[in-house]
Amino acid sequence: MEQKITEPKRKRRAKYLLIADALKQAIKQGQVVPSEALPSARTLATQLNVNRHTIMAAVAELVAQGWIEAKERSGYRVVNKLPIQTSKAIASTTVEHHTFDWQFRHKKTTAIAPTKGASAYKYNFSGGQPDNRLFPFNEFKHYFSQLCQHPKFTHLGYDNSVGETDLITQISTYLRRVRSITNKEIMICNGSQEGLYMVSKLLLQAGDKVAVEQFGYPPAWAAFKSSGAELVVIEQDNKGIIPAHLAAQLEQGNIKLIYLTPLHQYPTTVTLDASRRIQIYQLAAQYGVAIIEDDYDHEFHYDSQPIAPMAADDPLGLVIYISTFSKLMFGGARIGYVVANNALITELTAYKTLMNHKSNVLMQQAVAKWMQQGGFESHLRRMTRCYHKRRDFLVNLLRDYQQQGLPITFDCPPGGMALWVDMGVSIIGLKQTLLTKDVYLQTEVEFNLITEQDKSQYRFIRVGFASMNEVEITQGMKIIVQELYG
Repeated sequence: MEQKITEPKRKRRAKYLLIADALKQAIKQGQVVPSEALPSARTLATQLNVNRHTIMAAVAELVAQGWIEAKERSGYRVVNKLPIQTSKAIASTTVEHHTFDWQFRHKKTTAIAPTKGASAYKYNFSGGQPDNRLFPFNEFKHYFSQLCQHPKFTHLGYDNSVGETDLITQISTYLRRVRSITNKEIMICNGSQEGLYMVSKLLLQAGDKVAVEQFGYPPAWAAFKSSGAELVVIEQDNKGIIPAHLAAQLEQGNIKLIYLTPLHQYPTTVTLDASRRIQIYQLAAQYGVAIIEDDYDHEFHYDSQPIAPMAADDPLGLVIYISTFSKLMFGGARIGYVVANNALITELTAYKTLMNHKSNVLMQQAVAKWMQQGGFESHLRRMTRCYHKRRDFLVNLLRDYQQQGLPITFDCPPGGMALWVDMGVSIIGLKQTLLTKDVYLQTEVEFNLITEQDKSQYRFIRVGFASMNEVEITQGMKIIVQELYG
């Protein structure tokens, strides 16, 4: 009788071993790192749709193999030192390991930032930094809670890139009442820097020129350069940008944009007077050049009513007005806006769709509620009083140093969040030294576009006073003074 030989059936691996292998593979690939806690057995059982005892068996197997360990009262963790693998390594598909060589098409155009942000320093004299500690977070949280309890589901998608209608309505009303800006469209963006970048990408190309103030805002310069534009320096005096020099540069041609900070000029704090604004507008109209008006801290003006923005008297619609909530709220809020004629806002909105679709919907809605119910203006009044007091305190402190014989000179600006101070001695190297003493300060070196100038002549520092109380201002200034004058 012929005997039939059959191949023995392969035994199926137990489910707990399969789970143990999967967990071990996750550890090997770095999905779970050494010393990291594992989810509870109950959680894993729910996720994998298996019995909790199966998970416990898999965990026991990995403990026996030395991959995980039990920690009293804290469950299981991956061991700090993983077991040595003795199995034969799979041959690599590459002969040598090298770091990938990225071919960047855009060079970095901004100065190297410190290893930590300005707000991380004990004494933060950053010129546009608000005091985040004074923001009414508990009040603002109330609006967020309302929105999360009763969300507007139709607003949470990818559409409506121009911004939330409620917020645009509130900003439009605010601009009409406080800044006399009417008959323009508004687009919400992730801070004023995004607005500057988008305008640059839409209106500039390689070979174009942008007229900028000699002393100015480096992130704006970087945005223009990122589109291949060349910066044309317009000279300034103690009254701001000089229209005659702007006219001479426009005469040479190819200037496509004029970038200005007319109110509390950045960094010198000078406010451009009405007559010069009219001259600049007439030149822009004559040469067919748009003006970007960066009105970054209009809210904080103490000694009088601020001059209305150039966008408030713009019959040709050539002014692109950019502003932000960062100075009144906090930088991380990322709420800014661009105000311009309909044609430009339409194109900007389409371009924003390519970048990120839209700004944070819940933040926009919360700010709109905050404005609608009066919290915005209440906070604005509180902060205006606070910063006014801090400006006067810093002015008196500097005058005390003057009376001690220090060669300090400055003009007290009618508004803003900083003072532009001539220290009377070279400030080269001062910023780097102060960083080691837990002081963040910006100096003329960062803001001056005329690089041929003898840097030993640089004497100005921009002293922000908004983010610190009087004790902090006093202690920080003492460190600065000791470093400069010994």
